[in-house]
Parts: sequence; C-alpha cells; structure tokens
Amino acid sequence: MARFNIRTARPAAASPVKSTGIRTSTHERGAGYLRDTKSELFLLAVSNFVGTDTFYESGGARDDRYTQLVRTLAVTDPAWCVDFLRWLRSDANMRTASLGGAAEFVRARLDAGAGDRGLGDQVAIEQQDAGWNRRVIDAVLQRADEPGEMLGYWTSKYGRRIPKPVKRGIADAVQRLYTERSLLKYDTDSKGYRFGDVLNLVHAAPATDRPWQGDLFQHALDRRHGSAEEIPARLSTILAREQLLATPVGQRRQVLADHQELLQRAGMTWEALAGWLQGPMDKAAWEAVIPSMGYMALLRNLRNFDEAGVSDDVADEVAKRLADPEQVANSRQLPLRFYAAYNAAPSLRWGHALEKALTASLANIPKLPGRTLVLVDTSSSMQEAFSRDGSLMRWDAAALFGIALGQRCARADVVSFSSARRYWGDAAGANTKAFPLKPAASLLRLVGKWKDGGWFLGGGTDTALALREEFAAHDRVVIVTDEQAGHDTTEVTRSIPDSVPLYTWNLAGYQAGHAPSGGENRHTFGGLTDQAFRMIPLLESGRDAAWPWKSPAA
Repeated sequence: MARFNIRTARPAAASPVKSTGIRTSTHERGAGYLRDTKSELFLLAVSNFVGTDTFYESGGARDDRYTQLVRTLAVTDPAWCVDFLRWLRSDANMRTASLGGAAEFVRARLDAGAGDRGLGDQVAIEQQDAGWNRRVIDAVLQRADEPGEMLGYWTSKYGRRIPKPVKRGIADAVQRLYTERSLLKYDTDSKGYRFGDVLNLVHAAPATDRPWQGDLFQHALDRRHGSAEEIPARLSTILAREQLLATPVGQRRQVLADHQELLQRAGMTWEALAGWLQGPMDKAAWEAVIPSMGYMALLRNLRNFDEAGVSDDVADEVAKRLADPEQVANSRQLPLRFYAAYNAAPSLRWGHALEKALTASLANIPKLPGRTLVLVDTSSSMQEAFSRDGSLMRWDAAALFGIALGQRCARADVVSFSSARRYWGDAAGANTKAFPLKPAASLLRLVGKWKDGGWFLGGGTDTALALREEFAAHDRVVIVTDEQAGHDTTEVTRSIPDSVPLYTWNLAGYQAGHAPSGGENRHTFGGLTDQAFRMIPLLESGRDAAWPWKSPAA
C-alpha cells in the first residue's frame, strides 16, 4: 500500500491568521513575526481571561492591547468586528471580553465620528454607520444580568451619560432576556444594576409577542423601589416563589418531599434553594433540585453530589445528561472544563460520562491520514494559569489538545518539548520526551498520565531544535505552544522543509509569533475549543480556511 503523502502540486491554500511580513523577536529573543490587526486580536481574545497575568505580559497590558485592537477594527472594519464579538460571546463563550469589547467598539466609533460635536448628534451618527453600535451591544448580551454589567462597564469608564446606541442595544437585549425566571435568578442586591435600574435608564418597551412582559417590567420597577405589593396573576413563576418564601423555615424541608413540582414552578436554582432552606444542601435537597439544574451547574457540583450521597439512580440521570452530545454542544463548555470536573470529582460514577462529554466537545478534531508529528510545549511559560483560581494551566490545554489530536491521526508521534539540554547542564540537544500514545485509551486518563508521569518538562522553549531532532519525514507538524521560542541559528519555520505543512496552535495570544502564517504551508490557529481544527483538512485539500464564524470557501 502506497504511503499517504500530501506534498503534491496544489494551489497554495490560505488561512485567516496572517503575518504582516514585519520581523520582530519573541519574548525569548527568538525570530518572531508580527500579525495583522485581525489576527492579533483573534489569537489574543480566544486565549485571554480578562485581568489575568501571563508569564510574559501583565493582565493590564493584555487588556489594554485587546482594547486598542478592538477600537482600531471598530473604525476600519466594523462588520468583521461585530461578527467577531458575537462569535466570541457565543461559540467561544468568552463573556467578559466580549462585553468589554462591545463597549469599546461603540466608544471608538463615537470618538471617530462625532469629532467636536461630542456625543450630541448620536442619532445621525448611528444612521450613518448602519446601526453597528446598536447591533454590537445587542449581539454580545446573551444572559439576563449582562445588560446591567454593560451599564456598569460603561459608567465606570466613561461616566453616567449613556449614548443612545448603547441604550437601544441594551433595550433590544432586555426584550429577549428578561423573563420571570431570569428576574428571580439575577435581580439581586449583589448586582450593581438591578433590572429596575436598567429599565429606568434604557426605557425598554415590552416585546409585542410577550404579553406578560409589561407586567414583569412593572414588577421589576416596583420591587427595585420597594413597592411591589400585589403580583399580577400572569407572573405565575414569581407567585410560586412567593408561596415558597411564605413557608415557615421549620417546614421547608418537608416541601422537598411533598411538593417538588412547586420548586420547579417557582424556578428554584440550587443557589436559591440553599438560601431558602437556611441550612446544608443534603441528599434530599440535591435530589429535589437536580432535575431542574442546568448543564453547567451539574458539571460544577459533581463533588457536592458525592459528598451529599445522592442515589445511584439520580447519579445515572445526571451522567446521561452530561454525556448527551446535544446537551454538550448546547452548553458551550470548553473542553478543559470537563477535564477540570474530572479532577475535582474523581468518583468512578462520573468518569465515563465526562469522557463521553469531552469526546463530544472535541468532535471537530479531524481524522488525519499519514504521519503527524505533534509537539507539545511544556516550557515554564506554559505553566501559567488560564484564570485567577489557578485550577487550569496552559500546558494542561496543550497536553489535552495534543493527545486528542494524536489519537485521531492514522499515525502520530506526540512529543513534549522545552529547552535544550544545555539549559540543564547536560550535553547539547533538545529536551524532549515522547508520549506512549494509545488511540483507544481514555483521553482523561492519558492527560492525567502526562501530568503525573513527568511529561511537563519546564525550562525554556527551544522549538526549532526540537523540530529538527524529532522531524522524520512526517506529512505534517502541529505545534501546541505559546510561540515564544528561544534564539536559534535556524528559526522555527526553516527547521523543516518548506513543503511540509506546519500548523501552530497558539494558546497565549502574544503579539509575536514564531513563524509566518496565512499560506505556503505555514498556518496558525488558536483558542480553547476544537473549532479551528477543522481548518487542517480544508487546507490540505487546497481549500482556503475562513474565520470560525464564516463558512469555508468552496
């Protein structure tokens, strides 16, 4: 049987993340390449948690860079920027960055379009720019507490004078998002802007297809001002909640046994139930509320279910929901969240369900023919946490994506790499360690083996040296890294033949990349989901790859 070889004469396919041709240096003084504004913004946004420091860059500096990139594109290409921010909030599930980005988008366009008029002629400005400002605000607001968060962001940075496009975009979102259940969940004293505050500021009208919304808006205003006395009959969920609140504390646990349907009618979340009981969430409490819990809430409470001793029957129902591919897709959970849940609740009864959920969340990773070299960067800079709680590191993501890709390949060599051995005082050579890949094994267990078995190497980032030592006529190379390669006499892109596709999976979003990107067998992807993996077979078939929110070119 002839060996598969993709190195044939085909038109050069293009990918969306593009280099500018301007050379620079990485943070480790290796050869670097600057990317265009869209590419830099995309790679930064999909790998950055707002306010979180990285190895080479402070959280504040990253946030400032993100803001400036959004503001530039808001003026130069608003259509692209609106589509990007909508995707960032929805498919990428990066909530805080998308909200802040939308606010900065509006501010940049008002600053550019208003000139000496200040904010006085916003209606004319909005008409001139096809309503981009209003559209972007509505696009990113996808949870009922976010209209208030948008107002909080704007007023904290730009004062209490709210531009009309911001008000109108928020009003559009309020019509979509404000329901009885969302009011009961999010309209609390802990929020800087209550539902009533938002309604007072943006003057949202009830949606014409929601006849009950007028009563809801009035009730939100009344309760904000402490005058909610009689609840309209159409607000049945709020009435059911009031009935529960009227139950004496000593009788409330009996309701769990006798009137579970009332809990569901009252829209009780597990947090609300814990407060209502004024005591611990025991087995009965969890089993009463689990049927109405959302996917994310289930995923984050597996350890609590174990500690409370929920029955095997209830646990089986939870496991079925967690493993359901449709619910996984609808939940928009990052693959790393399933790995985090597995680590937090290592009970055997959740392992299989979490494995299936993780597999479903990685469904876009293609089955690649031929031989693939997967290099996983485990240098010290990859040890930085993705979020402030420190539960997940960049090299956790690198290992997970690298092993998952290796399992889908016909033949793959998955190798951990960091600095040259001279960094450790040994003989010259790359500090690499091949991973014993098992295609049919549990991905969660393989990642655990990687973590516990010494595949996290630490040290510097000698990417070019690792490439030269590990490449052996492979059909393609995939590097999962933060791209901050160290100095080498031969740069990364020249360390393998030009005819071999080199795919870089960026997990940090620094300004400089370690190789050119956009065409001629050199491509860069990024993010914490599996979406961009779809680009590899497209590019290898000679088709251009598009941004993840757009359909690929035919």
